[in-house]
Amino acid sequence: MGQLRLGINLEFARHADKPFRWAVEQAAAIGYEYVEPMVHFGRELLSEAGYFHSLSLFEDPLTVAAVCERAGVKLSGLSAHMPLCKPEISTEALKMAVRFAAECGAPVVNTDEGPKRPWTTDEEDFVLIKYVLTEVAAVAEPRGILIGLEPHQQYSRTPEGLDRIASLVQSPAIGINFDTGNAYLCGQDPVAWLERVLPRVVHVHAKDISAEQAEAERGQVTGTPVGCACGDGVIDWPMIVQLCRAAPRDLVLSVECGAVEQAKRSYAFLSRLLAECSV
Repeated sequence: MGQLRLGINLEFARHADKPFRWAVEQAAAIGYEYVEPMVHFGRELLSEAGYFHSLSLFEDPLTVAAVCERAGVKLSGLSAHMPLCKPEISTEALKMAVRFAAECGAPVVNTDEGPKRPWTTDEEDFVLIKYVLTEVAAVAEPRGILIGLEPHQQYSRTPEGLDRIASLVQSPAIGINFDTGNAYLCGQDPVAWLERVLPRVVHVHAKDISAEQAEAERGQVTGTPVGCACGDGVIDWPMIVQLCRAAPRDLVLSVECGAVEQAKRSYAFLSRLLAECSV
């Protein structure tokens, strides 16, 4: 049984028009122990101008580590969603993300398979995904970095599809970043799905879904960027926490919400729940 900790994906700062450092400091001030930055390949105007939290993989990873250390938080992973179906985009970018993670101290790099090209077949896509994961795993294994495959796109929207992706390459570096909200919106039972994949889970996106969004989108989408505050929606958090506590490794619940106020409510709710469940 591993330890369960609280973290937050820096997407909570996406509408605040503030940079990475500000997002880290806000997360620390709320009380989160871990942060999960989003990284991108190349340079991006809003990030360079200080109006967005995303980090370029061309930044110095030691600077990223220093910002987190000064704020008193640790890195749970990197959100590096590069489409595995598109090797011309994802292969080198994910290998770079792995090297970045190793140097800044983030143990997990999270990604997903899509979206796909409209002109490829399913079987062609799985060959492309296997190619990318083989290349990335070869870089991740010697560095001790884990790849978190997330249920988020056309193939990973079912337990069988995610299992197929995760089994394409036999590597100890490949695991699952389980997203509670995406699993629910895909039309699945997040508790049953999490139980199914628990031995392979390396990171968790703690995403709640409002009743309104659930009614409008469930079964019609494969995921969503962020959810509502944890505890405000439809996810069965006591069961999610109970399962995560039974996982074979330490896990971080990395909250995915869309505003600072939601981050505060999520922290209050999950902190209270973790305390109650430990009694």
